Amino acid sequence: MNRTDRLYALVEELRAVAPRPRSARWLAGRFEVSARTVERDIGALQQSGVPIYAEPGRTGGYCLDKARTLPPVNLTPGEAVAMAVALRRMEGTPFRAAAGSALRKLVAAMQADDAAASHDLAGRVHLVGDAGPAAPIPRLVSDALATRRVLRIRYGDSEGAATTREVEPLGYVGKEVHWYLVAWCRMRDALRVFRTDRITSVSVTAEVPAPRVLRREDLDIPYGPVHQVTLG
Repeated sequence: MNRTDRLYALVEELRAVAPRPRSARWLAGRFEVSARTVERDIGALQQSGVPIYAEPGRTGGYCLDKARTLPPVNLTPGEAVAMAVALRRMEGTPFRAAAGSALRKLVAAMQADDAAASHDLAGRVHLVGDAGPAAPIPRLVSDALATRRVLRIRYGDSEGAATTREVEPLGYVGKEVHWYLVAWCRMRDALRVFRTDRITSVSVTAEVPAPRVLRREDLDIPYGPVHQVTLG
């Protein structure tokens, strides 16, 4: 069994017995590998977002939070690779890491033969040149709306002048080349838009600001029509 198939099988084994645990030794015997290999595989799954946790004690082991995982899904190899290609267009956006985690979860939930075929097909697809903005967005900025904390940023304007500001993140605006953080700037006491590649440093404070509403009319952007993202 190759590693891709084993990772999928580990998830399905833990799903089948959830919420009961399986020890690393038991899983090693089941898949005919060493306990250390199992631990490395479990670590890789955890890093990709699969909700596996360790239960301590003599009868403990690894458990899967069944309520937070997907059952086997029927993505075709072509659909999985199409999603991977689309992710390349998300480089430099606030959602690149989350999208990558979502794709890994979907592939882990595919039938083993479809997952293997997806990896084979992906290995035959090659893209030329860079896709998306060249400058990556700092992870703390990407997570700003989820953490709902005041950020302290060091920001350089178009003329190179740098200022340190405390901002309350409210949203994002994306263009073809650049992404912007929309936030309430406490230094200006007004709504401001910060180009993410000009944020040179960022730290998260412990302060949770009072909720502010970001209205569509607040986004008076002169570069063309603004389209709100929907999930429908």
